[in-house]
Amino acid sequence: MIWLDTPSDLTAFLQKHAHATHIGMDTEFIRERTYFPQLALVQLVIGEEIALVDASIPAVAAALKPMLENTAVLKIMHSCSEDLQAFKAGCDAVPSPVFDTQVAAALCGLGGSLSYLKLVEQLCNVTLEKGETRSDWLQRPLTDSQKHYAADDVRYLLPMYADLQQRLQTQGRTAWLDSDCAFAVDSARNEQADDNPHLGVRSNQPMPAEAQWRLRRILQWRDARAIEKNKPKRWIIDNDAAFALARQTPTCVEDVDAVLARFPKAPKSARLHLFALLQKPFSAEEKTMPLAFEPDSEAKARLKAMQQAVLTCAGELQIPEGLLASRKHLEFLLTTGQWPPFLQGWRQALLEKTLRMD
Repeated sequence: MIWLDTPSDLTAFLQKHAHATHIGMDTEFIRERTYFPQLALVQLVIGEEIALVDASIPAVAAALKPMLENTAVLKIMHSCSEDLQAFKAGCDAVPSPVFDTQVAAALCGLGGSLSYLKLVEQLCNVTLEKGETRSDWLQRPLTDSQKHYAADDVRYLLPMYADLQQRLQTQGRTAWLDSDCAFAVDSARNEQADDNPHLGVRSNQPMPAEAQWRLRRILQWRDARAIEKNKPKRWIIDNDAAFALARQTPTCVEDVDAVLARFPKAPKSARLHLFALLQKPFSAEEKTMPLAFEPDSEAKARLKAMQQAVLTCAGELQIPEGLLASRKHLEFLLTTGQWPPFLQGWRQALLEKTLRMD
């Protein structure tokens, strides 16, 4: 294990392994006080050699970019979605192509959302420690314990890749993984605020259409402001306050004040903007947006039948039901008649006949 904290040392290490076609990677980052992740450390494994890269130094992080964007090198990671965001924020690059060992394991029938520790135990018969899970990865110098933990996070990626690749080939599912990993890369590369954030949060009470229209506006404003200020979304306005505002039809700014007063951390300085946001007439586009709904008896029966079809198909394939299609995806399909991007491709080919929307 070597420590790399200068661009020249990192470049020399990568040049030494210039002919490598597979690199195992992981990241450590902090995201407690920011919207975008703060990249602190990048772990690399090439062959038998492990390098810990001090990515908190901008010039060092920038030196990773050519390798990350080199399409001749396969980047092997575990549960890569947040790592891809961290690389984009810290290195201005999204790694590609990618092999995600967590998704691969699920597609092979080994279990859904397996942690790296669980997969290492299952495939390599090695039990790893969890000791530094909540570590401060921006502190310098790192402790020996932190370095050992960080190295272990990539130590077994290459043998697990070899095992999982063979299983995927045997089961004829390599193209499925390639598609899912390409989707993850594309999502990270073209990341933008969710156009329908109201669908991603659930109220403890059903909300009528107009309340959902207002909620969508509030959450879109929250997302845009969080990105602009690089602050966690909950610091802008939390879900409870957003729901409370959305349920109101304010006739004056004092109505907004009354709601915000119930929440100590609510953005009272944004009272006038929120009032204007809630007063603005709804557009035709807003009135046709997909809604989170409490289905009637007919819709409930249809949704249940769709879920059963997914469950049956997943059982036959021996993969997790949620990996095939979640309730959120099925609700979108049921209410709009359109296949959400995640379900397009191999999932749609498998489910189209049983989930026909005509």
